[in-house]
Amino acid sequence: MSITPFWQNKNLDEMTKAEWESLCDGCGHCCLVKLQDEDTDKIYITNVACRLLDIETCTCQDYPNRTKLVSHCLVLAAGNIDSINYLPETCAYRRLAQGLELPQWHPLVMGNKDAVKNSGASICDYAISEEYIHPEQLQEHIINEVGD
Repeated sequence: MSITPFWQNKNLDEMTKAEWESLCDGCGHCCLVKLQDEDTDKIYITNVACRLLDIETCTCQDYPNRTKLVSHCLVLAAGNIDSINYLPETCAYRRLAQGLELPQWHPLVMGNKDAVKNSGASICDYAISEEYIHPEQLQEHIINEVGD
């Protein structure tokens, strides 16, 4: 008899902190700098990553203090997933909130934390740290547009 994985048994708001955190596949998309047009509310995603992100490993270098150090740091919660329209379609939080399964390459499915990199879903191959980009150059680094 096989045991059903927690993400198939629980809603996002029922998960423990450890379960919640384990859903993150480490793709790094959350950590890309976004620009919002004040007139249209459109969101533009850049290839520029937060200064705290270790791009090679796609991990935050100071995760416990990230919201103190980066005022615009995205904090995902069960109650705000649906309102964040720029999460990638592969995002486990987004997929589970929509009633979908985790991607087959997800580390929880594969049992391998490098699965996200191997699948090509990670930003590690194209992101640049914001430490190397002047804020006035951000528009030159837009790679995607989201929203109406």
